[in-house]
Amino acid sequence: MRRSLSLSAVVTVLISMATVPSLSGQWVLIPMDRQQENHLKAYGVTYRALMRGEQGEWLLNYRGGAFLLPDTDVLRRESALAGVTFVPIAVVKVEAIRAEIAAANMESVPLDKAPKIAVYTSPNTEPWDDAVTMVLEYAGIPYDRIWDQGVLGGGLRDYEWLHLHHEDFTGQYSKSFLAYSRTAWFREEVSMNQEEAASLGFRTVPDLKKAVARGIREYVEKGGFLFAMCSSTETLDLALAAHDVDIAASFSDGTPPDADASSRMDWTAAMAFQGGRIDLSEAANAFSDIDGHQVNTPSRKELGFYTLFDFSAKFDPVATMLTQDHESVLPDFYGLTTSYRLNRVKPGTIVLAREGELAKYVHGYLGEGTFTYLGGHDPEDPEHEVGDEPTDLSLHPNSPGYRLILNNVLFPAAKKKTLKT
Repeated sequence: MRRSLSLSAVVTVLISMATVPSLSGQWVLIPMDRQQENHLKAYGVTYRALMRGEQGEWLLNYRGGAFLLPDTDVLRRESALAGVTFVPIAVVKVEAIRAEIAAANMESVPLDKAPKIAVYTSPNTEPWDDAVTMVLEYAGIPYDRIWDQGVLGGGLRDYEWLHLHHEDFTGQYSKSFLAYSRTAWFREEVSMNQEEAASLGFRTVPDLKKAVARGIREYVEKGGFLFAMCSSTETLDLALAAHDVDIAASFSDGTPPDADASSRMDWTAAMAFQGGRIDLSEAANAFSDIDGHQVNTPSRKELGFYTLFDFSAKFDPVATMLTQDHESVLPDFYGLTTSYRLNRVKPGTIVLAREGELAKYVHGYLGEGTFTYLGGHDPEDPEHEVGDEPTDLSLHPNSPGYRLILNNVLFPAAKKKTLKT
């Protein structure tokens, strides 16, 4: 696994802005402002160029976070077929762009190697879709699937980037017993997880998921890039903080819930959150008070808009990378976990976007790696229900919400090298 550097080292390297040579002496600019015809597929074009061994630049805050890539026949053909707007430019124009970037709140990040991607997902077909896998497939970015046995067997070492979505790491099957216990898909999900736990030597599914959560944390500590959405963000930290505390409601594995669980949680083991109060109710689809929207409870908060913070590209290039977009105010969208109460976010965790007094999008460092959490299930389906048809991304090629996901995909590609002295 390629290892990441500390924040200060990353900042130092990125500010140095290495110039990447073009094989043909010419360049292609892929604008990412409102002039771009297909923002989502532009990330795929860029990713595949890196896969071919080409090197480019991510021009932060320049034309919506444009990409600068070597001019090749393959790149032109792929862009045209994908409907991606691109502009061939000569070296003299590139120098003018560099001068503009140097004089403003902009920066150029060299893009090196395409990260190898894994998506944590169960092997059965659930009535859920996953915004990340959908956008990876739409953009043409390859990924592998991995599940519990692969995580515990050390399989994550082969990947630079890992995605989690609507999984429940507390082992309670998202508290779906009351609504879906009689459905075939839910019975299959319960049976498969119980068999997996038994085969791996765990007494219960919650015990298995806690071990998997610790494996994911170790992956991040050793240099992995983690991106998570929806319930996986909240439940991963709950599982990490639980240790030997039983936080699973009684209907999940027949074990009574621990009434004192909240007071005995060890939040030093969690990544992004602190001090959460566990929801032990069997009737409410909520995990804790970390989530600010509480979508399936009487305390449900209505959706509004969330705002991306405007970071300094030269001094906060990482946060700037993760918030590159052609819109700064975006419509919010529900998930089993939709947002994060600010008093539950650990000091040192960077809030990238917020809706009023709630964080929507956060980022942090752990050991040699990073984690990024985005609340909600589907950026283009604000009230997505179980069994709904997946979003057709061909109808949303310029989705600013899906762009946040793809920013994270390219984030590990940022070039890291020792500066010359």
